[in-house]
Amino acid sequence: MKPSHQKNKALHSTIARPNLLFIFADQMRGFDMNCAGNAQVHTPNMDRLAREGALVPNTFANCPVCGPSRAVLLTGLLPPRNCVVANDLPLPENVPAIGDFLKAAGYRTGYIGKWHLDGVPRDKFTPPGPRRQGFDFWAAANCRHDYENVRYFRDTPESITPPGYEPQVQTDIALEFLHVSDERPFCLYLSWGPPHDPYHQVPAEYRALYDPATLQLRPNVVENPENALANGLDCRTTTANYYAAISALDAQLGRLLDDLDTRGLTENTVVVFTSDHGDMLWSHGRLKKQLPYEEAIHLPFLMRWPGQVPAGSRPQTLLAVADFTPSLLGLLEVDTNALFDGIDLSPALRGTHQSGPNAVLLMEMVTTDEGLLQGVEPWRGLRTRTHTYARRADRQAWLLFDNIADQFQTNNLAEDAASACLLGELDELLDLLLARARDADLSWDATLRSMNLVDDWNARERELHGEQGRFL
Repeated sequence: MKPSHQKNKALHSTIARPNLLFIFADQMRGFDMNCAGNAQVHTPNMDRLAREGALVPNTFANCPVCGPSRAVLLTGLLPPRNCVVANDLPLPENVPAIGDFLKAAGYRTGYIGKWHLDGVPRDKFTPPGPRRQGFDFWAAANCRHDYENVRYFRDTPESITPPGYEPQVQTDIALEFLHVSDERPFCLYLSWGPPHDPYHQVPAEYRALYDPATLQLRPNVVENPENALANGLDCRTTTANYYAAISALDAQLGRLLDDLDTRGLTENTVVVFTSDHGDMLWSHGRLKKQLPYEEAIHLPFLMRWPGQVPAGSRPQTLLAVADFTPSLLGLLEVDTNALFDGIDLSPALRGTHQSGPNAVLLMEMVTTDEGLLQGVEPWRGLRTRTHTYARRADRQAWLLFDNIADQFQTNNLAEDAASACLLGELDELLDLLLARARDADLSWDATLRSMNLVDDWNARERELHGEQGRFL
């Protein structure tokens, strides 16, 4: 009788665990929601999540570019340990991710949408098994941004090409996953592509919400910069389309929240909405990401769990992407023996303890593609509650901003004599954070060689840039 009793006890414990619905956009800035202060953006369902749960206003991407940020998001490990130091490098199979942890804890796991962690080519099929990092249900594409021509894979190499707007199709699949009858708790990661470019691929009903001519742009926007990425794009039209894409995602979020309500799952489901990084959108004359400016690193983070996460709360802790996995595991009370670079901030999310880290480590270890086109060099930096500091690979100070006095980061204090003492303190703190992260702060090519990534790097360069690649 004793073994049977223990088995039943374990099963009861598994069933009692809360569900996890983790939804993340691609390239969405944290302040572009009505509930976060941008009243121009129509986001009633994101606003609902903020009212019914927590909005963490100090949430930042450690690595503001797709692949590296996604690897950090799923593993709780920074690039020196997860090996994804640039886009289109594969996440090693032996690096455990949250899908592995929750599957081992008895969860039914699923992943839908953009993956971008299986190297090149971008359109490759990721077969069932360890390349999926613990996610059993699968409806994903490695890396694809064509929202009007949907293509994804399940468990065979034949791609599926349904009609429709990609986020709506992906949400349909998410509802399919949620409707499966299964006594196990579920863990579903849903990765939407927008508002990442192509910006114009948004249904007309959402574009109609925004008039480019009347938009209020951020004060640090340079509408006509000398920037190769801006060629052929109008700043105001692009920003309007960007907001329209956010509203389109908001509508899909509403479908998911309504479904949880209808089926009585709201009380026992942790819902998270966030992003992998932001978008410069002409601020400081820049576009896209790979930069330490607020527009690229500041993320949305909304979390709801009725009765556990206080409704309408605004935890003031610094929350980094590296903290997502350990914090979720802490919230779900799933024990692992894993050592993370991020920390468990679930007490702050529950509202029981507000202290947290004094800084978030930021890094661009290997600059690629769009960053190179904008002259971005590898850099390391940090974000405290009050300041942003970044230095280049030669250890020379590059950017220093007082984010309280200078919200839009227009006054660079890096060469201000009056800030020399502060700069020195932040430089020492950065060295400490890099040591903890096992980042030797090497040049981009030395980084790749030291991590035995030369073959993977050359494969991605050959695939994406042909004979013009930067080969090692």
